Amino acid sequence: MRKRAEAWVVYRMTITGAPGGNAVCEQGEWDAMERSNPGFHTLVKAGITSEEEAEKLARGTSGDDFRERRKKA
Repeated sequence: MRKRAEAWVVYRMTITGAPGGNAVCEQGEWDAMERSNPGFHTLVKAGITSEEEAEKLARGTSGDDFRERRKKA
């Protein structure tokens, strides 16, 4: 059984020297990436309490239900 992560982070990947898309990982994984290659990727937000919230932040509006957005407008 996998232990639940206590915190999640969203970061912007760097691909061949240029900014790439956003990604999500556990705080511990981010810490390990920063130790091995400091500053390579860009931290967007840390300390997110749920994976779902982190995924939504990483996607922006691309994962929103179009019908729900039309109702709000």
